[in-house]
Amino acid sequence: MRLNEHEYAIELEWTGDQGAGTAGPRAYRRTHIVRARGKLHDLHGSADRAFHGDRDRWNPEELLLAALADCHMMSYLYAAARRGVIVRGYADSPTALLRQNGQGGGAIVEAVLRPRVVMADASMLEHAEALHEEAAETCFINASVAFPVRHEPTVSLLT
Repeated sequence: MRLNEHEYAIELEWTGDQGAGTAGPRAYRRTHIVRARGKLHDLHGSADRAFHGDRDRWNPEELLLAALADCHMMSYLYAAARRGVIVRGYADSPTALLRQNGQGGGAIVEAVLRPRVVMADASMLEHAEALHEEAAETCFINASVAFPVRHEPTVSLLT
């Protein structure tokens, strides 16, 4: 592995065998556990409820959206710190649209990030909004997805 390469590894275990394995589409649960060495908690996953999954577990589409929003936030905060823009708060309510193709498959066709950034200094508001473009360009996950990612940021002052 090269100096500028990073490898990631997880363990994935299906936990949904109800005694008959995959004897039919409704014979098994979609539950699974995702683990990574050194992590405090496992992720308990399933399919989306629309695909016979468990509503109370993370589904792959939510995990992809979470990774995208998390990466954008980390890239944004790093860009702000490098540029001397002091961020005091950050939250996001992203969405993704999955479109089925009618043949059992489909794809996420768009994601929208809606970061809400809070600043303490009014003189940094304009620069803070512009940093979203830099964050989008440097986010590894954003560069890895095959669908458009729109950004609808808001920047406000700390009250």
